[in-house]
Amino acid sequence: MQPARTDLAPPKDDPYTTEELKKFDGSDPSKPIYVAIKGSFYHFLARRADVYGPGKSYSVFAGKDGSKGLGMSSLKPEDAVADYSGLDEKDMKVLNDWHSFFSKRYNIVGKVSDSNEK
Repeated sequence: MQPARTDLAPPKDDPYTTEELKKFDGSDPSKPIYVAIKGSFYHFLARRADVYGPGKSYSVFAGKDGSKGLGMSSLKPEDAVADYSGLDEKDMKVLNDWHSFFSKRYNIVGKVSDSNEK
C-alpha cells in the first residue's frame, strides 16, 4: 500500500457535471484520469494509467463516481455508480476506507455538481 503523501495541494471544489467528468476516463492521453468517490473527484497521475486506464483492472471507475462499486468491491460496470444509499454497514466501511485512502494519496480537484451522493 502506498504511504500517505505530504505534498498534496489543498482540496478544490471546482464543479464538474457527470458529463464533464466522463472526459477524464483515460481515453485521451492528453488529459488526466479522474475518479470520484462520494462526490469528490481525484486526479490520478499518469503512472496510475496502468490501473485506471482503458482496459485496465479499475478502468470501470475512471471518469465517473463509482462509489457504490467501490463499497461493494465490485468491478461490474452496473455497480460503478454514484448512488451508494443502499450499501449495508460493511460495504459503507469499505467505501469510507477507499475515500480515506484516496484522500491521503491524491489531490482532490473538484466536486461532482450533479452528484447523487447519499
